[in-house]
Amino acid sequence: MASNNELTRLSATAMATKIASGEISSLELVNAHIERIEQVNPALNAMVFKTHDRARTEAMAADAARLRKQSSGIFHGVPITIKECLDVAGTPSTFGLKWRADIHAEHDDIYVGEMRKAGAVILGKTNVAQCLLYYESDNPLYGRSNNPWNLERTCGGSSGGEAAIIAAGGSPLGLGTDIGGSCRVPAAFCGVVGFKPTDGRVPDTGLYSLPIGQRAVVSQVGVLARHVEDVANALSTINQSNFEPGLALPDYRQTDIAKLRIAVYHDDRSFAVAPAVARAVKQAAALLRANGAELIEWQPPDVPEAVHLYFALLSADRGVGFKQALRGERADPRLKTMMQLSSMPAATRFLARGLLRATGQKTLSDFLGHFGYSRVSDHWQWVEAQMQYRKKIAAQLEQNKIDAILCPPCALPALTHGASQDLGVMGAYGMLWNLLGYPAGVVPVTRVKTEEESTRNPSRDIVEKAAGKVEKGSAGLPIGVQVVARPWREHIALAVMNAVEQAARKGSDYPEQPPL
Repeated sequence: MASNNELTRLSATAMATKIASGEISSLELVNAHIERIEQVNPALNAMVFKTHDRARTEAMAADAARLRKQSSGIFHGVPITIKECLDVAGTPSTFGLKWRADIHAEHDDIYVGEMRKAGAVILGKTNVAQCLLYYESDNPLYGRSNNPWNLERTCGGSSGGEAAIIAAGGSPLGLGTDIGGSCRVPAAFCGVVGFKPTDGRVPDTGLYSLPIGQRAVVSQVGVLARHVEDVANALSTINQSNFEPGLALPDYRQTDIAKLRIAVYHDDRSFAVAPAVARAVKQAAALLRANGAELIEWQPPDVPEAVHLYFALLSADRGVGFKQALRGERADPRLKTMMQLSSMPAATRFLARGLLRATGQKTLSDFLGHFGYSRVSDHWQWVEAQMQYRKKIAAQLEQNKIDAILCPPCALPALTHGASQDLGVMGAYGMLWNLLGYPAGVVPVTRVKTEEESTRNPSRDIVEKAAGKVEKGSAGLPIGVQVVARPWREHIALAVMNAVEQAARKGSDYPEQPPL
């Protein structure tokens, strides 16, 4: 009989197969994961609402159904977890807001419902950033979540609790959301797989982050797991929803990697990447080339323009939506900074930018320039500029016959706690594909080596100094790569990710299991 540790390291797909064959029971799996959660969660604080009793009851029902030769679907009896902001009947969806702590959902979110229909058993809900808006999962209600590879580091945000518990073996699979890297950055920080689909395939309808009426850059429900196969199966499951159904999702296993032309870039030229991040992209490129793919060097155009568009569009209400969501309660310092930047008067902004630039703070000065456009006419102009930028990217990809893009998911390894206060923007690596609406996923490849912790030059720039501090002491942390495909071609991205994963797992530096 397999040990609990062996059971909790299986893929979700393997778990389903073993349940179907009778080799293991759903109840055994659920109990093994509950035991693992109780073992690791005191250190991680990743699981913030547990539904263990209900999970055991559902597991027993799944086992009884199997004995009757009945199956709910592809995840029959498999335990999973859900990001706290997505409704699960009988649990709170607070978004890290204290005033919502006692409000329990009456119904499952539509995508949670699809996972249940497929047989999944929900173990509980995982921690988030307050209002889902920074790269750490820390909020005044639930507190701080930690990275299983290094407890002094963040697991990322806003789906960080989900990534942390999956990496630690407390869950094989979970649902998250992504509007600027919220699935992909935590996946990169924790050494798991994360995926954001094409805009419009599985729209997120959460109400307590950016106002849902903001439709220029829209959040999507995404998937996190330890295996690309599991992500693909879960994405196929939630794609069955009848809420704004998108195009069919082809089987990624039918894609021939050797017929793909893949663009590669290691640095977006707006924020320098850590040495290990660049190496991971080169390593993944070599693995794909060995699989027969054609790789070409490519650079996304006008990245500073893309960053400006992203923040100008999302801050068009000057932070009013955040204030309404908070209802007078204390804002996390990282969210408070975003609110202050959004609402700063134009004259104050102009003076502040000049002062920052004069004192060597070019990065912060540039960042401040992205905010403060609140007239309706301004917003319409930014939406038109976004449309033009999308056309520019699409034309380049078509001209160069590019099927997929390989690039960093984030400029840095997992941040030290609190570092996102100064590192709110680290280039456009994740957010670029939200601005464009393209499907994008992250797959782990390697870990930081001691000799590549940092090569940044000394600087007066606060942001550059913060990046250097993050890089120091980062040896051993997982590093992933990002794979992007053109809209509605998730199967292409998943096929490339799978090829990278299968080859990378054979390496000695693959981030298989954290030491926790």
